Amino acid sequence: MEEFNIFNLLIILAGAWVGGAAAKKLGYPAILGELVIGIILGPAVLGMLETSEMISILAEVGIILLMVYIGMEINFRDLGKASWPGLLAAIGGFVVPFGLGYYTIILFDGTQMAALFVAIAVGVTSLATKSRILVDLKLLNTRIAYVLMAGALISDTLALIIFAGLMSFVDVGNIDTLGLTWVAGKAILFFIFTAVGGIYLLPLLGKTLSRAKIKDRTLHFTLILIIVFGFAELAELAGLHSILGAFMAGLFIRDGVFNRQISKEINDIFHDVSIGFLAPIFFVSAGFNVTLDIFQTDLWMLIAVTLVAMIGKIGGTALFYLPSGYGWREGLTVGTGMNGRGAVEIIIAGIGLEMGIISAEIFSILVFMAIFTTLTVPVFLTWTTKWLKNRGELIHQESRKGFLILGANPLGIHLAKHLAKENDVTLVDSNRDMVELAKNEGLNAIFGNILKEETMEQAHAIDKGTFIALTANSEINLLAAQLANDSFYIPKKIVLMDPKESGAGVDLLDRIDASSMFAAKTKLDPWTYKLSSNSAAEHEILIEEEMSTRQWIKEQKKQQKDFLPILIINPEGQKRPFHFHDTISPGEKIIYLQ
Repeated sequence: MEEFNIFNLLIILAGAWVGGAAAKKLGYPAILGELVIGIILGPAVLGMLETSEMISILAEVGIILLMVYIGMEINFRDLGKASWPGLLAAIGGFVVPFGLGYYTIILFDGTQMAALFVAIAVGVTSLATKSRILVDLKLLNTRIAYVLMAGALISDTLALIIFAGLMSFVDVGNIDTLGLTWVAGKAILFFIFTAVGGIYLLPLLGKTLSRAKIKDRTLHFTLILIIVFGFAELAELAGLHSILGAFMAGLFIRDGVFNRQISKEINDIFHDVSIGFLAPIFFVSAGFNVTLDIFQTDLWMLIAVTLVAMIGKIGGTALFYLPSGYGWREGLTVGTGMNGRGAVEIIIAGIGLEMGIISAEIFSILVFMAIFTTLTVPVFLTWTTKWLKNRGELIHQESRKGFLILGANPLGIHLAKHLAKENDVTLVDSNRDMVELAKNEGLNAIFGNILKEETMEQAHAIDKGTFIALTANSEINLLAAQLANDSFYIPKKIVLMDPKESGAGVDLLDRIDASSMFAAKTKLDPWTYKLSSNSAAEHEILIEEEMSTRQWIKEQKKQQKDFLPILIINPEGQKRPFHFHDTISPGEKIIYLQ
């Protein structure tokens, strides 16, 4: 029997990998492929697999670790910068579908408790879905991207809080005043204890480990697992679900507790263990509980729930977004982006099924609703963003603003002077004369070794949105970019690559999600000489059709050889560095040296 269970596990993991890979190939999150594979391999279609005790235990551990990772991914710094429009989008995108979902189930003679679970499920949204789609549509540097991310995080957090309250009453029958006070009191005590532990005790633990100079990653991972399951057990004792404890643990572990490098590595481990191993077991096995009979017996309920989920999410977001002052069209665009469902919705639905609060039919409806609504996101979001773009209403915006430039040479200074007109720019160099030269130009410059964390901290790297490595040494550039990525989580890394650099350097660029400066390997010295001798002329050209930065360079090389594109200016007048992973849109301008 144990061998059969192990074989089940093997098939589940292989199926999850195939389904997830296929979904990602089509531009959707892996969770959709995992759910579909579970439906196909489970009793609903082929009947090859079914849930066992071992699979159930692994799946439960999977969702606990996944909720930790989701908590770790929430950056309150980013939320704060899109707080007002993100809050409006979150409230509208949650409250309206919540209400519509609740009354839809009541109309179909469902119980109040089942209606509440469905309401929560249709109200949540999927962060993972939008993250991938925003990258594919090149929208990460737009205002709607940050509103979408903030809205998703606030919406999911709101859903989990309501879910916590709901869980407090699930096992309670007739509630008198004393019973109601006791149930609410336990939930409040849970949040107080976890908040005190997260705000005061965990940083104290981190400082103790730091003072003792303990940097053993395995020890840190074990300690974090103890913290996570400790928080999860506290949630269970409070009458809540363990996922609430795991989520709270993830929130507090994310930043400022342990060494930055250790934190980054632990985050990666949780990503691999949860998303790469245990969470797929949960989502594939969730597909085992789906029944296709609903297409015959409950088709109208499926259609109704899917429609209210879509209309409520898109319409509610657009309506509540109006006070932001950004217009109903942008609200509609944000609504289409928030229409996808994902991990949190399926987890909540699965818990409801396990506890007998919702039936297998309603669970199946929620799974198919998640699939159908998520399938609409890239289509609707593409249409609406193109609509905004054509009207000139697609606003570019960075969450973590500012530039950290390595290299106070003439080219670095020239680039910094352009960017410093609208941004916070800091130059770093190990040459004191270069640093003094930059300061004489009115720029903020720091003397120090960029490969030391103290120098990065002095330059406030944790607040910067873009790191540019602009020295003649490609190896230093790559190592500095890796430090910026691993220890300070700077989202954009742009690195100057020397023509002599081998392919290994380009591979490292891909591993840290970095891009090559000037969209081509470039020798620095000739351009620093031209700028220092005032023999470089600056030109500007208007782009009339969309193209990649690489395509533009290829076209220009047919006409001229000696040129260096340094900046792109969008229609709002905002400048950004010219690099490989970028697309130039019609109406944008390129500044280049010749």
